[in-house]
Amino acid sequence: MTIVHHPSEETLVTFVAGSLCEGNSLVVATHLAHCNECRSAIRDMTELAGGILEQGDVTEITEATRNAALDKLDDTPIEARPDPIAMAPADRPLAPLSIYEGGKWQWVGPGVYRQFIDVPNDTGTRVFMLKAAPGTRLPDHRHVGTEWTCILKGAFRHDHGRFGAGDFDEADGRHDHNPFVEEGEACICLVALNGHVEMTGWLGRLIQPFVRL
Repeated sequence: MTIVHHPSEETLVTFVAGSLCEGNSLVVATHLAHCNECRSAIRDMTELAGGILEQGDVTEITEATRNAALDKLDDTPIEARPDPIAMAPADRPLAPLSIYEGGKWQWVGPGVYRQFIDVPNDTGTRVFMLKAAPGTRLPDHRHVGTEWTCILKGAFRHDHGRFGAGDFDEADGRHDHNPFVEEGEACICLVALNGHVEMTGWLGRLIQPFVRL
């Protein structure tokens, strides 16, 4: 299986700079554990940032400098991407997620369960595992805020493509979603949600009082 969807360049740069909250950093780091391509990009970004700092008297990275760094990354040969790392047989995968405590699985809606992850939070970001049964179709919804998702097991589809193990789904208020979990196995994801999910369509509005994400 090949990883198709990755964090944006802006997200990776912010991750390297240490400017993400711990919840969002955890989701990015979990993707990095799967993705050789993004790990290579992170290494290159770190080396470039170190080179800039060694020049001295640098207090701000300008947009031109940032764009030049990203252009250089485009010229860097990328190693062949391996299949996603094997996940532990339990619902909880290996590091980096395994160092955090998880709560009990809670029913969210038909075929859908959530487990909150105990991540220090000072930005309003909620981190949780989401598990959906094969064939589950979630109601149409939009995001008020941001939702970053790393798929750990199984796969789902929505208007922006297919997302399988290792893929990273970066959504915000510009995206309306109607995810459908593929048949075969449950889909388990790690999610960092800032804001909330707003259901759309008649069915979504009907069940909104009973679904809390």
